[in-house]
Amino acid sequence: MIIRSATEADVPQILKLIKHLAEYEKLAHEVVATEEKLTQTLFGEKSYAEVLMAEAEDGNIAGFALFFHNYSTFLGQPGIYLEDLCVLEEYRGQGIGMALLKRLAKLCVERDCGRLEWSVLDWNVDAIRFYEAHGATLMKEWITNRVTGESLEKLAAD
Repeated sequence: MIIRSATEADVPQILKLIKHLAEYEKLAHEVVATEEKLTQTLFGEKSYAEVLMAEAEDGNIAGFALFFHNYSTFLGQPGIYLEDLCVLEEYRGQGIGMALLKRLAKLCVERDCGRLEWSVLDWNVDAIRFYEAHGATLMKEWITNRVTGESLEKLAAD
């Protein structure tokens, strides 16, 4: 298997994996990303996130990890936030998810980041067990907040 940084040529595959993950998470109705938006925000003049691609032994894309930097005021250091990690069903159990996590951890160390963070849906018991088995701590006392769409526009208004 090969873990590599995505290129602009990977955008169609990245969108396919995002849609696959959204279906798995029962959130397909929320996906409005397009190839154009991904190209602009991942590979445009200002990139907002990075993507690692996992290529299986058969040469096909087996999964991806999309991440970006955040910052911890308590640590006084940047961190990496893993937005999405997805391995296609037919490639699970081959160590691909672990290889993606290890590469992210290595990037954290190389970039002098203080932490690697991500969220997991509370019903995704398999993912929770996988993450905990590899040293992750569930932050049960923290609640994610989100403002989008009309609410975001209203909040931003004068």
